[in-house]
Amino acid sequence: MLKRGLGGVAMSLAEFIIGILLLVNPIGFTSGIIVTFGVVMMIWGICSIIKYFSTKPEEAVVDRSLEKGLTELLAGAFCAFHSHWFIATFPVLTLVYGVVILLAGLKKLQWMVDYLRLKRSRWFLVGISAVISITCGFVIISNPFSTTAVLWRFIGISLIVEAVFDMIGVIVADHEKKVVATDKKGF
Repeated sequence: MLKRGLGGVAMSLAEFIIGILLLVNPIGFTSGIIVTFGVVMMIWGICSIIKYFSTKPEEAVVDRSLEKGLTELLAGAFCAFHSHWFIATFPVLTLVYGVVILLAGLKKLQWMVDYLRLKRSRWFLVGISAVISITCGFVIISNPFSTTAVLWRFIGISLIVEAVFDMIGVIVADHEKKVVATDKKGF
């Protein structure tokens, strides 16, 4: 249970940090992530190519490390040197992100109903988080923003708000689990 609680706290903290970075410099942060991913892919590609030439020919034929390495190298180079292409395609990616946020909100709605049915006192905190997620998901999907940078700033703000409510949800869930465990023991 401690691991699950720490995982939730870590995820909330990561959401919060990413939200702040998106709020401060959305295009720069996103470009940095894409370039970093590209460099990592190029390194993987080089390692795969080295692996191909360092293994026995019989094994190399089966493993196809040269093909994989060249593909990774080219894809990584594209990401590293053409990150602006990804920035231009972000309206599609934000639609996907909006759907993910909407689905997360529906999951939180399920938790809220579960808390209500279990007669837990803090069900409304999960409900607030669900409403925020669903609302942000709908806003992101409808994209009423004038530029991609404004959209990413909105996403940054929504990540920060969700992170705060997710952290509260983790704390409440941990408290509720302790109450249920105590109730089962008969204390």
